[in-house]
Amino acid sequence: MTTTLSASALAAPPPPPIPELDRPLEANALAEGLRSFSTSYYARHPFHQLMHEGRLTAAQLQGWVANRMVYQRAIPRKDAAIISNCPDPDVRREWIQRIVDHDGTGPRTGGIELWTRLGAALGVPREEMEDERHVLPGVRLAAESYVTFCKTRPWIEAVASSLTELFAPDLMRKRIAAFPEHYPWIRPEALEYFKSRLVQAPRDSQQGLRLVQRHCTKVETQRRAFQALAFKLEMLWVMIDTIHHAYIDQ
Repeated sequence: MTTTLSASALAAPPPPPIPELDRPLEANALAEGLRSFSTSYYARHPFHQLMHEGRLTAAQLQGWVANRMVYQRAIPRKDAAIISNCPDPDVRREWIQRIVDHDGTGPRTGGIELWTRLGAALGVPREEMEDERHVLPGVRLAAESYVTFCKTRPWIEAVASSLTELFAPDLMRKRIAAFPEHYPWIRPEALEYFKSRLVQAPRDSQQGLRLVQRHCTKVETQRRAFQALAFKLEMLWVMIDTIHHAYIDQ
């Protein structure tokens, strides 16, 4: 099976609709403004469209799952950075669940382990997933930029950047539906990571949204929240775009 690189594959993501603020938004309007950024989410990237239409080769799926490993490992590190910068113990107690979700409570538990198993089901041996030998420099740089952002920006801006989770459940549902239909050689149990995110992402996004609504009540803090989410959307697009162009002919 081959794919062709269309003009749309070269397009940048639609710019997020950052509002021009002359006064602070009310909490509900702020939430709606952040949700409107879904139009720039990387679910719209041509690579994901090919995935959901069953038009990716095994090699392309393998390249995707192996490269995403570096991002999966970045997630608990960025969450630890948020906790280290946050002075509120109540927030820290709640936020720490995210680290547990990804790192697990022991060896071979948690979301990173589920992603490793997905890689094995797609044909990438565990050893090759874990030593990250297939990770592209651009993907690694994108993932590390997210960790750096969360280390160096105020904790509430880092929280705002996490709100791409508002859009994740729809993408997970598409994958859960597309994989059995178009890639029946993938074992059903390999999709457990996607299923786990159907529970975790709504919980986490609502927590993050509440915090942004509570702490971003001025024009400047709301602008920074929108900019933080725009950064995360661009980072995700860079990551999937790098994978797309690296494996388009395989």
